[in-house]
Amino acid sequence: MSEFVQSLHEVFERLGRIEAKRMFGGHGVYHEGRMFGLVAGDTLYLKADAQSVAHFDRLRLPAFEYNRNGKMMQMSYRQAPAEVFEDRDEAAVWGRRAWEAAMRSGQPPKQKKKPVSSGAR
Repeated sequence: MSEFVQSLHEVFERLGRIEAKRMFGGHGVYHEGRMFGLVAGDTLYLKADAQSVAHFDRLRLPAFEYNRNGKMMQMSYRQAPAEVFEDRDEAAVWGRRAWEAAMRSGQPPKQKKKPVSSGAR
């Protein structure tokens, strides 16, 4: 895990416990089982939706894009503002906003894997 990804635990300390999980060459960033951010390269993107996208638009923060079969696809994640890395209170505000967008998305939270029972008694 990169130093950048590891630093996010400190960045979002006022939001609460977060987890970073590898996915598709980057990392998903989770709080209470919901993915509210993603890291591609050393860039953090936060979940956005119809209720929160104006905050990102006001700062002209771009959407996360990737190439799929020669076509650029956008996801509902926007680049995090620089203030997130400079001010823990701002990080908590933006993190909470992204987490709430994830809650509204209707995607169920990721369940913790249950240990496999050996069946032996």
